[in-house]
Amino acid sequence: MEKAERWLYNTLQYKFNDVGLFHRALTHRSAIGANNERLEFLGDAVLDLVISEAVFEARPGAQEGDLSKLRSSLVKDSTLAELASDLGIGAYLVLGSGEQKSGGHRRESILADALEAIFGAVYLDSGIETARQIIRSVFETRLKELPDAKDLRDPKTRLQEWLQSRGMALPDYQLANVTGKAHKQRFEVSCSVDGVSEPTRGESTTRRKAEQQAAARMLETLADVPK
Repeated sequence: MEKAERWLYNTLQYKFNDVGLFHRALTHRSAIGANNERLEFLGDAVLDLVISEAVFEARPGAQEGDLSKLRSSLVKDSTLAELASDLGIGAYLVLGSGEQKSGGHRRESILADALEAIFGAVYLDSGIETARQIIRSVFETRLKELPDAKDLRDPKTRLQEWLQSRGMALPDYQLANVTGKAHKQRFEVSCSVDGVSEPTRGESTTRRKAEQQAAARMLETLADVPK
């Protein structure tokens, strides 16, 4: 635990008054004893508030819908997991033996939950102002590089809008292949568009993600089509 405390101070310049809160924030439900689920619940709410404030300040002229898209892009699991990985949280997680063997310290959902749990623990330990400072420091680069809200639309939506604006038929997505066991399946999806000779393909752990990947590749293909 001392190594984890040193890591926290070196990365976020914070030292817990109640070290037990910090230990709980790092403890996944697969481990024995109190886990971080309640702290993750609280940290999720604190994170939403702080990021909502930050986005509100950064985009004074933005409408509610655009603000919501920007906030969602920052607090979604994939973003939180990337930040947690960059911070090195995975090395200090307390996991059950099953999660340890299966690489739980790299699992997106576990990393994201642990980061939110730390935010919740800091809030309980030192209050909202300290939690705000730490969250803003973790998100500093991403807040400085906020994209335009219109660029946050997912590839399937952008592809549909591109086709509709030109009076073209909607894309056709087909499930091409499913491999792997039930808990580790891979989905391969094709995306076909009238006027494009070859469909594009996407592959991921869910059908939705595979479709988004195929749509993104179709948008790239369409960008290269002579006008």
